[in-house]
Amino acid sequence: MNTLMNLNHLFLLFAQPQSQSGAEGQGGGGMVQMLIFFVLIIVVFYFFMIRPQKKKQQQMQNFRDALDKGDHIVTIGGIHGKIVSKDDATFTIEVADGVKLKIDKAAVAVDANTTSRKKEEK
Repeated sequence: MNTLMNLNHLFLLFAQPQSQSGAEGQGGGGMVQMLIFFVLIIVVFYFFMIRPQKKKQQQMQNFRDALDKGDHIVTIGGIHGKIVSKDDATFTIEVADGVKLKIDKAAVAVDANTTSRKKEEK
């Protein structure tokens, strides 16, 4: 919240109209202020939106790479299954006796073993 208030004060500082004599004396100082403002906005977007998203994607990638044969998973479509084989980009999961599905690694949402343990702890 403080960051948002500080940005608001910064915006108000840059948005103040300049007097006619001040504008002639600065010779493009308004452009520098606007450039600084846009750079600050980009930095804020990076630290509050882009960087956390990249970190979350990396954690999910590490999680999917760590899954191995025998792990119980839930796909993004809600299908529960057990991993029976693993390739570079896909898993083959068994959802019932003799019923196997080949899915992309990106389709794995959670580890069913971990979620069931969390429910038991509550």
